[in-house]
Order: sequence, then structure tokens, then C-alpha cells
Amino acid sequence: MDHRLVRVDCSSSVNPLGAPKKAIRVIKNGASSLAPLYPDPECRDLKKSLARHLETDISRITVGNGAVEIIHWFAQAFAKRRVVIPAPTFCEYELASQRAGAHVMFVPLAPDFSLGASTFIDAAKGADAVFLCNPNNPTGLLATGEIKKIIKNADSSTRILLDECFIELADGTTDTLVKMAPDHDNLVVLRSLTKSHGLAGLRLGYSVSSPEVTEKLSAFRVPWNVNGLAQAAGVAAISDRAHLTKTVRFVKKEKKFLYNKIKKMRSFAPLASDANYFLVKLNGRNSTEFRDALLKKTGVLVRDCSTFTGMGSQHVRIAVKTHRENLILQKALERMDDGKAS
Repeated sequence: MDHRLVRVDCSSSVNPLGAPKKAIRVIKNGASSLAPLYPDPECRDLKKSLARHLETDISRITVGNGAVEIIHWFAQAFAKRRVVIPAPTFCEYELASQRAGAHVMFVPLAPDFSLGASTFIDAAKGADAVFLCNPNNPTGLLATGEIKKIIKNADSSTRILLDECFIELADGTTDTLVKMAPDHDNLVVLRSLTKSHGLAGLRLGYSVSSPEVTEKLSAFRVPWNVNGLAQAAGVAAISDRAHLTKTVRFVKKEKKFLYNKIKKMRSFAPLASDANYFLVKLNGRNSTEFRDALLKKTGVLVRDCSTFTGMGSQHVRIAVKTHRENLILQKALERMDDGKAS
């Protein structure tokens, strides 16, 4: 795949409106003063802002150089022998667990990509850790009710990482289970400023858990893991709630537009999604070959989902972008519809 051909990148599901203006101003204005200084290794100002935003105690918050860093800390701390993961879902859970030396057990989602709590609860009995994603990646589906059942019925010794990195851009933004963390010492709720606030390049992730779990996660942190500009931008981004509110409305409108357009095409079957991206089944096409052909002929890049465990080779994931970019995507898919690309 030649990335030089990319004109519109619909493979990356980051806030389509970009970073908040407040965060950009902080980066520009603070570059000269913050660049020469070592950052606060404890991220205290950022943790205070997050604690206020989430209405929780600062002792419950862990900050990482992106959410992926915290996923790996979690695996190193708790993935000792056996880990249970639904399939398909974000691949980094599997990679982090294998890196920690744990055996990974996959629980397939239902044919409609829903998560069955009872099946997962049975599989997770005696496991060291489980990973869950809400809304799930790459399906875009919320499973809040089922996940609540899993959390409430899991062994107290089984650690649960619940990835909510996309939930602030989801239709069910109130489905967050952050409030459950204080009542469940085995629960870690993972969030990110990468997706919701468009700060992918700065790498900012965080989690909410018990103070004891927070300490265990932080034991794997290297000094100064989050740079000073990222910390300052994070504080500014969290304070700009209007930007996130605007984004959620925008995503909902544009997702409906894209879904309705793609649904009319003969070659593609989109899955209704709760997130800022959705899964599209390719009727009779290989996803890797389709991604490469689409990029070569139109300059539009989509996410080939064949690399997700349990996914197969007939799906791609499409991110909601700006309206101009979504129009380009629509035209590109129409050109590929029913094999009519020229």
C-alpha cells in the first residue's frame, strides 16, 4: 500500500473537526516556554482537570502517552496467565497480553456482532484479566447493558479493562461506566483525548480505577512519559466542552448522511453504528484488495479489517470525516460500486 497516494484518510477515526482552538493556542503560545523545560512527571494539572471533568478523585486517575501505553501497563500488571478478549476487537489488547506472556482466549461475537454477556462471563471465570471495548472497534456498537452484567458477575480477582476511547463521540455518550470504577476495585476504565479531542499526534490517554490499581499501573511508567505541550494542550482541550458538543452533533449528522448513501449501493452493506465510524461489508470482495484498489483509483484510504482477529476478509471500516471529505468518499465508493471502477 502506497501512503503517498492518500488524498482522504478514512481509516483513522479521530475527531473530524480537529483539535479545539484553545488547545492549538496553548501549543503555539507555550512552545517557547515549555519546550526547554522537563514536564511534570506526575501530570498534576492535567489530572486535576480530568478529575473535575469526570467528577472523581485525582488519586483514581492514571495518565499515559496515549491510551495504548496504559493498555500495555495493564497487561504487564495483571495479564499473568489467562486473558479473555472478545473477537473481533482492537488488536492491541491481544498484542499487549502476549507481550506480557499470557495465554489469550477469544470469545467470538454473535453473527450480528453483538456481545453476549452470559457466554463471556462463563469464559472469563478464573481469568486474570479481560478486555472490553465500548463502543467496540471495529464494529462501532455499544454494549453497555451486557458489559454491566459482565462487570457485576466477574470474579473479584479478574481485572477488567473497559476501553471507552470512542465513547465521547458515540451516539450514547451517556453510556460511560466511569462512575462504576469507585465501586469495583477490579475495573479500569480507559479513555483518550486522541479520538474525542483530536490530539492524536500529542499522545494523551488516561484511565480511572481504584487508587490501588492506579499505583500498580503507574509502577510501569517511565519518567516524563507525557510531554509538557501535551499536558498543557490536554488541560485546554478538556475545558473546551463546546468543541466536543459541536463534534458529537456533527458526527451524528454526517454519519447518517454516509450510511444512507452507502446503503443504496449494491456492492456494500454498512452496519448501523453508535460510533464515529462504521463497518461496511463488501459483497463478494476481498477487503485488502478492495482497500488497495480504492486507494489507487480514487486516493481514498479505508481500514482493511482482515487484520482483526475473527473478522475475516470481507469488511472495511470507514471513519466519519468532514462533509467535503465524506462527499469525496461517497463518490469514490460509487465509482467502485458493482465493479464499475475505470
